[in-house]
Amino acid sequence: MSKNYITKNGFEAMRSEFHELLYVERPKVVEVVAWAASNGDRSENGDYLYGKKRLREIDRRVRYLKNRLEDAEVVDPKVIVSEKIVFSATVKIADEDGNEKTYQVVGEDEIDPNKGLISWKSPIGKALLGREVGDEVKIHLPKGETYLEILAVEFL
Repeated sequence: MSKNYITKNGFEAMRSEFHELLYVERPKVVEVVAWAASNGDRSENGDYLYGKKRLREIDRRVRYLKNRLEDAEVVDPKVIVSEKIVFSATVKIADEDGNEKTYQVVGEDEIDPNKGLISWKSPIGKALLGREVGDEVKIHLPKGETYLEILAVEFL
């Protein structure tokens, strides 16, 4: 099993979701299911059926989050001093057309390409790790190969 690296912010977000589901949302759903069950025939009781389904979804997510939190190896980017790109680095790159983008290399549970959060296991993440400012990296993407130049590396 590979390491579950996660940034400090990602860990806090995951822990917050865990607590919200377990201590806020789940008790509300349990209350609705209990009320719906007291209304008699459960086979055609939409509130009961939906509630049970939602409860299973919550329990599945809570189990997943619990396991991931227990296995997490938290990395605080603010304490890292490195010239090279390592996990949690914020990297500014330029593509072959000169278009600039900024990415942070994060864990699998916190990726959000729309916010510039990419997994350290993604094609771009793998290609960037170990590189430094001025390096040009070749990336293999589904649409083909492309080259990126590393413009800046920060640990925010």
